[in-house]
Amino acid sequence: MPEDRHHYHASDLDLAGDRDDGNWSIRCLDVHKRLGGVSVLDGLNVAFPDDKITVVLGPSGTGKSVLIKHIIGLMFADSGDVVVKGKSVKSLTMPELLAMRRKIGVLFQDGALFGSMNVFDNVAFPLRQHTDFTDAVIAERVRERLTDVGLADSVRDLPSQLSGGMRKRAGFARALVMEPDIVIFDEPDSGLDPVRTALLCDLIQEMHKLHKGTYLVVTHNIASARQIGEYIAILWRGRIVEAGTAEKMFASENPFVRQFLSGSAEGPLTMD
Repeated sequence: MPEDRHHYHASDLDLAGDRDDGNWSIRCLDVHKRLGGVSVLDGLNVAFPDDKITVVLGPSGTGKSVLIKHIIGLMFADSGDVVVKGKSVKSLTMPELLAMRRKIGVLFQDGALFGSMNVFDNVAFPLRQHTDFTDAVIAERVRERLTDVGLADSVRDLPSQLSGGMRKRAGFARALVMEPDIVIFDEPDSGLDPVRTALLCDLIQEMHKLHKGTYLVVTHNIASARQIGEYIAILWRGRIVEAGTAEKMFASENPFVRQFLSGSAEGPLTMD
């Protein structure tokens, strides 16, 4: 990699350059974050459009998980700002932050299910915690979401009885049960073979068409980006290399972007 590690960073990133409707659900403005003395987010500038499936691509250790934690307010920037639905996350009071989180669904890598609860109770958990819905309303909502993800017959199963793909689908149902404006997927294809990854991507597309909202898929899987990405941002060493529509990104002349999206050994990205 050349000594100027920012050589391929769009330092003057035009956040309005690729938007179709003028609306952004999430905006990161010159975000810096250091952990243990190491810079993890290093002047991150990016915006994610409303009502589209955005894929954030990047090699391991590039700050993808830290970005998610900033969006949902589990971490706060040392400098810069993260704006979600027009509100600065770091300026929110705790009640406001909790209210914002209720409008964000998150599917973690392993589904993050409670091992002692069956599938139904796992999916019902957010509704029981954050709403005053009756048991009948909760049951109807849970069964709808489990039917959406193909788990209508697994309501009484424990997570230990499910395959990896089924656990992810149960986690997806739980992420959708509060009818969020934003759904974040943290490496959803982790641990899945290519066929099950493709099936999960199909499900993500189906649910997005059905429920709308802003979907943010954070992954290093280029095949997933090709399959579902409508907008793509490439994150490397805590900064955005390039972001834009899928069509623009897969036609990019940027050497780093071309190398990463083609999976080639030739180019500026090395194993360092």
